[in-house]
Amino acid sequence: MAMLERLGLEGNGLAIDWDITPEMTFTMFESWGGKDGERIRNNNEKFYYFFIDAWQDPPQVCLMERGVKHAQVVAKIKAPEEMVARCMKGQGKKVNLDRSYEVNGLLKEWLINNILEDELESLVEPIKAPTEAAELVETGLPVYLAAPGNYKAALQLRSRPEFLQEEDLSQLLKATDFYDSLYNPGGGFHGKLMDNGDNATVVDLKTGLMWQRSGYDISNILRVRKYVAKLNRDNFAGHNDWRLPTVVEAASLMRSEKNSRGQYLDECFSDRQPFIFAADQRKPGGYWFIDYKQGTVFWASGTNPGGFGRVCRSI
Repeated sequence: MAMLERLGLEGNGLAIDWDITPEMTFTMFESWGGKDGERIRNNNEKFYYFFIDAWQDPPQVCLMERGVKHAQVVAKIKAPEEMVARCMKGQGKKVNLDRSYEVNGLLKEWLINNILEDELESLVEPIKAPTEAAELVETGLPVYLAAPGNYKAALQLRSRPEFLQEEDLSQLLKATDFYDSLYNPGGGFHGKLMDNGDNATVVDLKTGLMWQRSGYDISNILRVRKYVAKLNRDNFAGHNDWRLPTVVEAASLMRSEKNSRGQYLDECFSDRQPFIFAADQRKPGGYWFIDYKQGTVFWASGTNPGGFGRVCRSI
């Protein structure tokens, strides 16, 4: 298929699993559930399905490539907006953990006819996966000189994890002027980033936080916490007090415009951690994440492989 080559999937094949829905992915790729009662354990096996991403305006049909430790949108599909809207409306007011909707019968038929059979290239926008070489770039930032012992950041952010409700987010983000495409689209805060010169960390002088520039691959909260503990045992970048950021700390990195790699984030950070775990948990359940690709905060089950890790510490 010409479309497979165009999407870089020649070696994988493209068998769409029409039974997979966005909600099912929270049980298919972790330890206790699974499709038809079976857990998916093969890290090399890839699954493909279509879904509607409602974070975007207008909502967009996407082709997802998913595995146990892997999740990547490989293409956006230019489906008729009216058809997409009807599909979402037909699912009522059901709240989705990540604002993703399954495709209905009508949309499925359209996808089969136009994308899988006729392969209308004009309707398919390939999304390239980030490469290792593109993970870190030159920061272009001034070099950081260690702050004196009595250094006090201009903006004191909460560092202790808490339980947060959705209603708390708008107030928190507006109080700090942090940008969020959903909760505070008028936010304009910009930190003052400095390069530590170690190709691994940067410092934000406004918040008094040192940040890891890269991070941990997609995983669950338990593995991410073990990763943080290992960084501290290994004295990463010369320090052993690394931690997951709170929602407000992680949101302080958000920028109001996308960088050249499509994230609301300074380009000094790796593009391979598009959405990261926060230390805060959601009340009544779940964990909070900061999504630099969509420019907002969201929640999901932290027990599933659904988030990346990036650590910080106070200077």
